[in-house]
Amino acid sequence: MAARLIHVNPNAVSWAAFIAAVGAGVGFYLGGGGFLGVALLLILVNSYLDALDGKIAKMAGKASARGDFLDHVLDRYADIFMLGGVAFNAMYCPLSIGTLALLGVLLTSYMGTQAQAVGQGRAYGGILGRADRLVLLFLGGLLQWLVAPSGGVALGADPFAFSPLEWFMVLFAALGNVTAVQRAVKIWRGFS
Repeated sequence: MAARLIHVNPNAVSWAAFIAAVGAGVGFYLGGGGFLGVALLLILVNSYLDALDGKIAKMAGKASARGDFLDHVLDRYADIFMLGGVAFNAMYCPLSIGTLALLGVLLTSYMGTQAQAVGQGRAYGGILGRADRLVLLFLGGLLQWLVAPSGGVALGADPFAFSPLEWFMVLFAALGNVTAVQRAVKIWRGFS
């Protein structure tokens, strides 16, 4: 597919991926069966286009620091819109858990770029990378859509009874912060 799109500006593909992410976030925020279905479709569009932009840039000889910067900035905003859509929809997730999930995701990315800032190269390691998050967010949304698209169904036993999407946000909160710590430790050790 990247070969077919070699004449398309890779930055335009990055922007299209971002617009899909915004739409997914709005779908999660509005909730319900129809909007949740749209959010799931747009996660797939975002994931696909996000994988294509860099490939197109390399194949077309258009890879640049500016394009890489744009891609990373749009990816962070995409993460905020998609997870924020879930976090701000009370029928899927309490804001407190959503906030912890967002912090985990943003700190993971921050550690990756901080490694580069201190001269160690971009750090992508750890238990939960962006591609993993997109797959898990899609699966969580799909489970929510199949079980209770309008929320209200909790899986588990008190105090650990959460909706399907809420379970995945708990996972993002825990594993996102673990990944950030993993990257921080790796960076710290890189100074010796």
